[in-house]
Amino acid sequence: MPFTTRDGIRLYWKLDGAPERPPLVLLNSIGTDMGLWDRAIPHLLPAFRLLRIDTRGHGASDAPEGDYTLAGLAADVLAVMDAAGIERAAVAGVSLGGMIAMEIALAAPGRVTGLGLVCTSAALDPAAWADRIALIRSGGMAAIADLAMGRFLAPGFVRAHPDIAAGFRAGLLAMAPAGYIGAGAAIRDMQLIDRISAIAAPCVVVAGDRDISTPFAGHGDRIAAVIPGAEVAHLDAAHLAPVEAPAELAAALRRTLLPLEPAEAAADTLFAAGLANRRRVLGDAWVDQSLARRTPFNADFQAMITRIAWHEVWGRPGLDERTRRLLVVVITAALGRWEEFRLHTRAGLARGGFTRDELKEALMQTAIYAGVPAANTAFAEAGEILKTLADEA
Repeated sequence: MPFTTRDGIRLYWKLDGAPERPPLVLLNSIGTDMGLWDRAIPHLLPAFRLLRIDTRGHGASDAPEGDYTLAGLAADVLAVMDAAGIERAAVAGVSLGGMIAMEIALAAPGRVTGLGLVCTSAALDPAAWADRIALIRSGGMAAIADLAMGRFLAPGFVRAHPDIAAGFRAGLLAMAPAGYIGAGAAIRDMQLIDRISAIAAPCVVVAGDRDISTPFAGHGDRIAAVIPGAEVAHLDAAHLAPVEAPAELAAALRRTLLPLEPAEAAADTLFAAGLANRRRVLGDAWVDQSLARRTPFNADFQAMITRIAWHEVWGRPGLDERTRRLLVVVITAALGRWEEFRLHTRAGLARGGFTRDELKEALMQTAIYAGVPAANTAFAEAGEILKTLADEA
């Protein structure tokens, strides 16, 4: 495993991607490690060479006692970049990682090609962080676990992905208290808001619209107002945006940190919009599995249907989503496309897209206009789905 030592402290890092691609440094939030970016990696690797770093006090990096500073944490990142042979890079960080990214851009502007500031702030309440540090000193990591988890992920995401939430809780509880306390001191003592107007690198401020830890109002908006030319991207996510909205976050970072030709930029925007619709209709789990099955052979086809079917058609005005869902169900039944029928029937029932009775009436209509044999199979398939959902409940 690659480690770099600075001032006697070992820092763990990992480098992935083709050497000819532009480098992007990824920094974690307080209370997580480089695994925070795992779900976004497949969406970033086609465009970047990725350098991930466990911030001092986190993951496999050492967790020395004492207060850390943003300047020191920024120096850690620059030391790792040196060890990885990277002279200049874009830097994207979540929360504490975003604060470190801003500090790097101020301390070593010649080494930063762009910034992705994700669910972060340039000015937080020092007293609140002093109180959190005191809680850990008296009760260990368990004393702040519920507080942190309540801010990390949106309740709906936790319900849909209990295994992912459990993993982040376990990682938080396993942290060395000294690491969290040291990093918390860096947040408590940061002095950024009055300095970041000097940042000249291209910058995107990414806000999670469900983020209660660093909401855009009062945090991201202040950064965007001060850094010249800063762009803003809003995601349907809480504090850990790389976990809840990995593809959408990757698209936002690519648009700012990897300049595209106009046609590529337009396609990227349409893809992100279509993906948001696809996730809403079918759910994150199914979409993530589908994206993971992409190959060089079918990737262009997947991108096309995401842009056209899921953005241009599912995003059109004129029909409500319930009607669109039922139309897909009856058309796939009429055509005998049973894999798609099962997918949309299950998603509609499980995600509140339509009721059991509405499904029944749609299939009764199918029997008249598409034939009894098609409806007979559809009722049988739907019955199995209803039974499975009842068993899961």
